[in-house]
Amino acid sequence: MNAKQRAGFKAVEFVEDGMIVGLGTGSTAFWMVERLGARVRAGMRVRGVPTSRRTEEQARSLGIPLVTFAEVQELDLAIDGADEIGPGLALIKGGGGALLREKLVAAAARRFVVVADAGKKVEVLGKFPLPVEVVPFAWEVTARRVAAVTSAEPIVRRADDGGIYATDNGNYILDCRCGEIRDAERMERELKMLTGVVECGLFVGVADLAVVATDDDVEVIISQK
Repeated sequence: MNAKQRAGFKAVEFVEDGMIVGLGTGSTAFWMVERLGARVRAGMRVRGVPTSRRTEEQARSLGIPLVTFAEVQELDLAIDGADEIGPGLALIKGGGGALLREKLVAAAARRFVVVADAGKKVEVLGKFPLPVEVVPFAWEVTARRVAAVTSAEPIVRRADDGGIYATDNGNYILDCRCGEIRDAERMERELKMLTGVVECGLFVGVADLAVVATDDDVEVIISQK
């Protein structure tokens, strides 16, 4: 079992019968959904809210019952991956392109569990490019404003065919190589104040605990927020 599998499988231990669970997106969250599907086939009763079309397709294929926010207002638990985990469980997320839905689901959950391999744990956020989701109209103008806040040159994300990548919500993503982000809370706040910015990949004060794994072991880190 590799580290991603170990973390994803461990996180499912926090799921209880009858819960409504936010289902994350990404290579580690994939294994969480796989494990949860096995639990459902064994008789566990849960309902899921997926953070992306990709996760929705996976969950449906595994027989996990799904609901939408038209049916529920609050989730018992959300489990999702991260691209970086910094001090205080501050996160960079959005490498998979689902940051807006991921943040909406996390905000609606009573408890948010982040899962990752140990390589994602860092002393300071910022080595991984920070995703910033923007509306397509005038994105070039928005990019200049984002650059002023991040001190980075935003690169619009491209799809496999070379065109501009569009999120499930039809927006664009600017990837920003910020270097060390010493005040993630301030940067998140300033980015979200910019006209044209929909959301950013900084998740500060959101995670309640992290499940961080190596190929041989797993660590559970509880937030002190």
